[in-house]
Amino acid sequence: MLSIPHMVVLFVIVLVVFGPQKLPELARTFGKLMAEFRKASTDFKGAFEEEMRNIERQAVIAERQKAAAAAAAVVTPAEPATESTAPGSETAAAQTDIDRRASEAPVIAPVAEAVPRAEEQKIEEKSETAAASTGAPEAIHDHQQPA
Repeated sequence: MLSIPHMVVLFVIVLVVFGPQKLPELARTFGKLMAEFRKASTDFKGAFEEEMRNIERQAVIAERQKAAAAAAAVVTPAEPATESTAPGSETAAAQTDIDRRASEAPVIAPVAEAVPRAEEQKIEEKSETAAASTGAPEAIHDHQQPA
């Protein structure tokens, strides 16, 4: 870095070489060049940091995928035979049954309603008309709140 005496000497040399008329124009040009240089260096630094963040993000994603693949690759060991059963007798049959069930798709059966919805609406309408005609508040269902 230049010290103050060095800068004074440099200023005097520039003043002698270019003259006092060109000095303001040179200063403006030098200032514009410095501003562009700062802008370019800031843009470069921002682009570099963004690329580094992208690389780090990709590394984290790759590590997560490796961990997920490793977790999926881990197979639960089969239970060893106990002393009360002969090796290979009941456990092999049970393991075959479990393997067969695991390969089949689960079956979901629809549940029939106890009271069809259309009849339920008719019952509510009948009770509401009966309550309106008698004016009895006890005919109102539990799930309806009186006004």
